[in-house]
Amino acid sequence: MQVFFAIQIALWIGLDPSSTAFQRAERWRLCSWHWSCPVHSQWTPYEKISNNLKRAVLVSEDDIFFQHKGVRVEDMQKAWEKNQQKNASGKSKVALRGGSTITQQLAKNLFLSSEQNYFRKGQELIITGLLELTLSKQRLYEIYLNSVEWGEGIFGVGAAAQHYYATTAAALDREQAAALASALPAPKCFDKVQYCRRANVHFPTRQEFILENMDRVALAPYPKGIK
Repeated sequence: MQVFFAIQIALWIGLDPSSTAFQRAERWRLCSWHWSCPVHSQWTPYEKISNNLKRAVLVSEDDIFFQHKGVRVEDMQKAWEKNQQKNASGKSKVALRGGSTITQQLAKNLFLSSEQNYFRKGQELIITGLLELTLSKQRLYEIYLNSVEWGEGIFGVGAAAQHYYATTAAALDREQAAALASALPAPKCFDKVQYCRRANVHFPTRQEFILENMDRVALAPYPKGIK
């Protein structure tokens, strides 16, 4: 299985993924065997994605993505401690949460299910390592921005820009970019109110925070000696 993952990832050095495991699961949930299906995606090359959106998503999801090696150990440790507290209180049998980098999110979306358990988390870490070893940071970010969910049946920034603002990914301004980035923790809720019962995200507050911090994130690794 690990060899299969490694081969798939190596192919993506030059080929764009046609779909992800999460996309296929959502297509099946929404459409089953029907040919006509309200699932939209539109691949957009990295250079044609607004820098506003690139910066906004980093603030929302992983502000040092271009500096780390795939995982943020301190964040994972904090998430582990919170999960242990929940498990000890009996509120949740398995309550994995938080601590995931963009590369870890991508690993899960590309290959894994949304099931929450420690075996799946371990497999996620293995795939994260393969992604970081094989693909450049820019390529990882390009695939992430083109595959992440942005609403019910909306995948990737190209489809999201068209769906919400009737524009292209290249034309997104700062406010639009911050709004889209604020949606990522609960994209279905951002899109449709019926999905908001379990969501605990105040989108306007999150959007304001993203706008205030967009200019401080780096879109490439820092040169040596600069932090």
